[in-house]
Amino acid sequence: MKGYYFILIASVLFFSCEKAVEFDLDESSPKLVAEATIENDQAPFVVLTKSLNYFSEISADILASGFIRNAEVYVSNGILTHRLKEYAVPIGIYTLYYYSTDSANLATSFKGELDRDYSLRIVTGGREYTASTTIPALTKRIDSVFWKQAPGSNDSNKVALMVKATDPPGYGDYIRYFTKRNSEPYYPAINSVFDDQIIDGTTYEVEVERGVDRNIGLHEGYSFFDKGDTVTLKLCNINKATFDFWRTMEFSYSSVGNPFSSPTKVLGNISNGALGYFGGYAAQFRTVIIPK
Repeated sequence: MKGYYFILIASVLFFSCEKAVEFDLDESSPKLVAEATIENDQAPFVVLTKSLNYFSEISADILASGFIRNAEVYVSNGILTHRLKEYAVPIGIYTLYYYSTDSANLATSFKGELDRDYSLRIVTGGREYTASTTIPALTKRIDSVFWKQAPGSNDSNKVALMVKATDPPGYGDYIRYFTKRNSEPYYPAINSVFDDQIIDGTTYEVEVERGVDRNIGLHEGYSFFDKGDTVTLKLCNINKATFDFWRTMEFSYSSVGNPFSSPTKVLGNISNGALGYFGGYAAQFRTVIIPK
């Protein structure tokens, strides 16, 4: 009986101390979200959208209507300043929009070059936003790409992609990588950015996880490739600002839905309170055909 009374009293105390907590969050004004990139031998590419509130309903219609249209977007390489043109891409019943080189004004257009600085200027809704980035030199070198049987897998058709690379002496070499499988697009891995704190100045071999489409769920063995695949590795040197953006963004991705995770601030580089980033990529490619 004493045990029963203890449980009863503890229950009363517990529920008497319980207090309902309600969050009354203010609706915030939408912010500009920019995803802007420039890569060696490629034209600048900019996507502009509006942010949603944390508890906003998300649907294909809402996302499709979130693009920022008719903005003034300028990219400069320090010598030329080019106003980008808005392009539309119909996908089913929806249309996606992006900004890139204006083919009617090629006199001021340019493509990305290694070891060069770039600036971005966006004017929309009566406000101006700016950012800057660098396409670094190709400091980290791919020596070779090869494959081996997938470790820990019972499926003999699964293989792991391996890379042998050399990191130059001196800290501060940051990379982001993507993989392309057969005719698929280039996808970044779940963790796609790395620094050289551990491997500085060394030649090393490491497994390269397969890039993933974050719009679909992951399955067992998602990081491996199959025999018969043609795989291209895209390894990009990036600057620290681009590294910090994707490092914090990918941590935020991985912690969504985890009640024990700490809040993460995504570190963008767009001015005037906007979200997103302007990043430069120094890309190199290697392709391997995995025999059946």
